[in-house]
Amino acid sequence: MEIKFDEVKNYFSNLQDIICRTLEQEDGQGKFHEDIWLYGQGGGGRTRVIQNGAVFESAGVNLSSIHGYSLPKSATLMRPNMAGEEYQATGISLVIHPNNPFVPTTHANLRFFRVGGADKEPVWWFGGGFDLTPYYGFEEDCRHWHQMAYEACQPYGEGVYEKYKKWCDDYFYLKHREEPRGIGGLFFDDLNEGGFIKSFAFIQSVGDYFLKAYRPIVEKRKKMPFTQQNKDFQLYRRGRYVEFNLLYDRGTLFGLQSGGRTESILMSMPPKASWQYNWHPEVKSAEDDLYKNYLVAKNWLS
Repeated sequence: MEIKFDEVKNYFSNLQDIICRTLEQEDGQGKFHEDIWLYGQGGGGRTRVIQNGAVFESAGVNLSSIHGYSLPKSATLMRPNMAGEEYQATGISLVIHPNNPFVPTTHANLRFFRVGGADKEPVWWFGGGFDLTPYYGFEEDCRHWHQMAYEACQPYGEGVYEKYKKWCDDYFYLKHREEPRGIGGLFFDDLNEGGFIKSFAFIQSVGDYFLKAYRPIVEKRKKMPFTQQNKDFQLYRRGRYVEFNLLYDRGTLFGLQSGGRTESILMSMPPKASWQYNWHPEVKSAEDDLYKNYLVAKNWLS
């Protein structure tokens, strides 16, 4: 079976263009700044970032396509026999941190690995997904987000959404805090079941559904009035985002371990965040509601 690495790379490139164009439209003021960078062993990428926009305080959409001589540890956790092998990797990753605390932060990542030199049968797999991190809970937003995740998976088999939703719930969990990062979505890795054509089609479905899932929420919430208390809580919860990315996120670890471009890797960090010692929300407050009714693993489609 032919592995069409360039077709995957081109899809990710086009998806980056579409997402950036859409985010600029939603922001109405911010424009993406683009950096082209090269990777030491081969290849490179295209990083695009909005800072201090009208809607998005920070939004980064990164495209990469690199090759190297030895896979980093973070990429071989599930495949230790691949350690030390030559590889090609391409992917798109994005993190969006809005100004308004009623607009959730979101993250998406899609990636493709091809491992093995020219003299070997290649090993390949896809990974990625998307997840949502609200600061204030709106049930209709959560249901819409998961409905779009469900529809992205629906053509690819019974139970696919349920499997990858649970994987997302398990992955985006801060063990040291004993709490989820957000309301989840989809997460999968080491995907090659059914062959390249089917796996690539699934990746495209997930990528194409991202804006269908996120844009309506932004449109609905971006003009809601908010207080300084709302903003302070957003910054406090962003601290959890930083903790997860630095302690657990495999994409961040892969980038740093592979010697990737640090600025592009750490674009996922919020521009501002805060920590408070032993803080707890006021009982029956909107902040308390987030913890009790949204930062829990649940079936949003029931």
